[in-house]
Amino acid sequence: MMQCLPICGKKKQEEKGKEVKKAKRDENEKMLKKLVPKGFWRWKKVFEKKESERMLAQKTWNHAIKLKKRFVPKKRKVYLLSREKREEV
Repeated sequence: MMQCLPICGKKKQEEKGKEVKKAKRDENEKMLKKLVPKGFWRWKKVFEKKESERMLAQKTWNHAIKLKKRFVPKKRKVYLLSREKREEV
């Protein structure tokens, strides 16, 4: 009778790990198809959990806007409202 070397057990664990990952991927795929409208499936990578949690690369325009110390914002209308909307507010 031949004994299984420690390598054999490691390979079995790796195979089981791959099967588990595939099952999770299939489950995530099903959930994704259930939650995301069909028209957006071609961009499914964007909706995946791992992709959604990553930080975007830093860009040159990602910076704080420094205001002058004496700056006071002026109160103005952002946009005009109709009479009905004004009465609601």
